[in-house]
Amino acid sequence: MSFTKKLSDAAVIYDGPSLIDNTPIIVVATYSNRNRKTGGVLQTYILVRDKDPRDANKTGADFSICGNCPHRGKPTSDPTRKLAAERSCYVVMGQGPLNAWKSYQRGNVYDRADNHETIAALGRDRTVRLGTYGDPAAVPSYIWESLVSDARAHVGYTHQSGIDTADVRTDLCMTSADTLADAQAAWSRGERTFRVVSNYADMSPNEIACPSERGVQCADCRLCGGTSVLSPKSIAIAVHGAGARHFI
Repeated sequence: MSFTKKLSDAAVIYDGPSLIDNTPIIVVATYSNRNRKTGGVLQTYILVRDKDPRDANKTGADFSICGNCPHRGKPTSDPTRKLAAERSCYVVMGQGPLNAWKSYQRGNVYDRADNHETIAALGRDRTVRLGTYGDPAAVPSYIWESLVSDARAHVGYTHQSGIDTADVRTDLCMTSADTLADAQAAWSRGERTFRVVSNYADMSPNEIACPSERGVQCADCRLCGGTSVLSPKSIAIAVHGAGARHFI
């Protein structure tokens, strides 16, 4: 079998059941420096294996990879819509997630990194993003442990503290908080949070504005590494992205 990308640039690092609902999912890791916000980062796309990510979102099948995230939107059967109604997620589905899924379906684009050594090699000396799309807690955390073991740094976010079967690792990921009350509850548990706010006047003294507002890229900032980052502050960011108009 031939591959169009080097193993050092892209690979499937997980192909197995979702820890949220046991549906087959995949994780595609691919290096990119084209994202102006993140900079040069190893991106990871967590995808429903056998369904176009747009259809998965529209029908609600993305629960397997996004779980309780309220930004998924509302499932719909409206034939005029490509995605869920009222979706407030900032991820542009037709770009990274769709491209990764189509490449996987072609079967000759990505190699398989199926042990600690090959997974670790992908993240070596790079900033790694756990869940560029999808929630890292849907995936066994030993995958992420391998990926970040030799990494320069990592960033990640999870909404799955309410799902018992999910592998929630607050040392690896920020707890995604949707309200100040959610954030305060997480802080009481010793977690660090990432919260979307309408404007920065809504921030708590326990939060700082995402440095991306000052032009700092994720590859260099590296504050969103959960409790493994020894920072007393959590992160807030003003609502942004394609779904911003649906943010409440």
